[in-house]
Amino acid sequence: MAKKTTKAAKDAEEIGTSKELYNFLYEACNILRGPVSQDAFKEYITPLLYFKRISDVYDEETKAALELSDGDEEFAALPEQHRFVIPAGCHWDDVRQRTTDIGSAIIGAMRQIELANPMTLYGVLSVFSTANWSNKSVFSDEKLRDLLEHMSKRRLGNGDYAADLMGDTYEMLLKKFADLSKAKAGEFYTPRSVVKLLVRILDPKPGETVYDPACGSGGMLIEAVHHMKNDERCCGAIFGQEKNVTNAAVAKMNLFLHGANDFNIMCGDTLRDPKILANEHLARFDCVIANPPFSLKNWGAEAWKTDRYGRNLWGTPPETIGDYAWLQHMVSSMRSINGRMAVVLPQGVLFRGNEEGRIREELVKSDYVEAVITLGDKLFYGTGLSPCILIIRDQKPLSHQGKVLMVDGSKILTPQRAQNILSDDDVDELYRLYTAYDEEEDKSIVVDIETIAGKDFDLSPNKYVKYHKEEVKPYAEVLAEFKSAYQQMIDAEKKFRDILNREAV
Repeated sequence: MAKKTTKAAKDAEEIGTSKELYNFLYEACNILRGPVSQDAFKEYITPLLYFKRISDVYDEETKAALELSDGDEEFAALPEQHRFVIPAGCHWDDVRQRTTDIGSAIIGAMRQIELANPMTLYGVLSVFSTANWSNKSVFSDEKLRDLLEHMSKRRLGNGDYAADLMGDTYEMLLKKFADLSKAKAGEFYTPRSVVKLLVRILDPKPGETVYDPACGSGGMLIEAVHHMKNDERCCGAIFGQEKNVTNAAVAKMNLFLHGANDFNIMCGDTLRDPKILANEHLARFDCVIANPPFSLKNWGAEAWKTDRYGRNLWGTPPETIGDYAWLQHMVSSMRSINGRMAVVLPQGVLFRGNEEGRIREELVKSDYVEAVITLGDKLFYGTGLSPCILIIRDQKPLSHQGKVLMVDGSKILTPQRAQNILSDDDVDELYRLYTAYDEEEDKSIVVDIETIAGKDFDLSPNKYVKYHKEEVKPYAEVLAEFKSAYQQMIDAEKKFRDILNREAV
C-alpha cells in the first residue's frame, strides 16, 4: 500500500519552488486587505521581502563564519563576513520581538540598515518608509504582528531559495500587482515575453555594457544578465535610470534578488537630467534597451533645443509627445561601431507628421534603422496604444546597409480573454522573421531607403508588406454561378413538394 503523504512532507517537497514562494508572498497580500488598497500592496510587500531576505542571508553568513572560525563570534560579526551590515537591534528577529509600535520599529530598522550600507542600499529601503507603517489608524500592532509572523514562516536565505528563483518569484508578484492595478502597471512592468524578444535580438555578450534609460522595475536589465548566463563580467556593466523613486528602488531590489552584485541604477528624469555620464558627457554603451513612457507630455522640449549633451540630433519633438526625445537620447547613448539599441514605442512614431516626420526622415537617412516590428493589440498594461519595436545599429551589417526590414507582427500573438500575450512560439516566430531578414508574404519585407522616401518616410510595415489576396472572379462568372445555384434550389424545392403531395394521396 502506498504511503500517505503528510501535509508536512508535502510542504517540504514544495519549498524551493517559485510557485510555492509566490503563493506564500501573495498570502501576505491577503493579510493587508482592508487597511491597504490592492494597488498599494507592493509598497509594503516589497520592502518586507527584502528586509527578511537580508536578515536570513546575514544569518547564513554568520553560521558559515562560526563554522570557519570554530565558534568565534567576534569574527562572525565582522562586516567582511557579510554582504550587508545589519546594525544592532535592526535584524528581522529584533523587530519581530516588538509588541508595541511595530510600524515605527520596521521603519527604524530599514533606515538604519540603509545607512549602514550606503554603497549598496542607498535609496532602496527608506523610500518605502512613506508607507503608513506607523499609522495605527491604518495598521494596528496586531495586524502588523500577523504580517510579520506570516513572513517568518519561511526562511528566505540563499540556501532556501536561489537568487534566480527568488527574483523570478518577485517578478511574478510584480505581474500580479500589474493585474490588480492596470492603470499604473505600465509604469513599471513590461511583458516579459517582449523583454525576452528585445534582449534576444540585441544579443548582449559577457563583457558588454547594457543600459536602460527608463528601467522601471529593472526587467530588461535582468533579462540581459540572464542572457549572458550571469557571467561575472556582467559586474559593473549594467546601468539604468528611472524617474519614479519607488520604481528605482524596486529595480535595485529586483536586481539584487536575481543575484546581480555590481550595477548602477540612478534615480532621476533621464530626458531633463541624465545621470549616467562619463567625463561630463553622456556615457555610451554596447546595448541600449528601453520601453519608455508612451507619448510622454511636458517632457522638457524647451531645454532640449539647446541640450548640453547634444542629444537633439535631428530636432526637437513636440512638448506633448516625447517619443522621439527618448529615441534620440538612446541613439546618443550607443557606442560607436558595435552599439545597438531596441526600443518599444507607440506605432504613431512610424507615421506621425510635422516635426516628428522631419526627425523620422533624418533618422531613416542616417541608415541607423535596421528593422521595424509592429506588435498586436492588448499586449501592454495601462495603454490602448499598439506598440512597435525599432532596432537601430550604429553600424549595420554590410548586407543590411541602405535597407530596412519591415515586420508586421500584428497577428502574431496568442489571444486571451482580458490581455493578449506573446507565447514562446510567438516570440520564436518574431525572432525568426528578424534573423531571416527577408520577404515573406503577409509578414515581412526588406525595403531600401529610396522606397521609404517614396512614401514620405513612413515606417509602417503594413505600407510595404505584400499581403495575400484572394482571386476575385469576374462579375459575369459569379452571376452565372448564382443563377445556377438558385435554379438548383428551385428544382430541389419542386421535388420536395412532389414527394409531400404523393404521400398525402
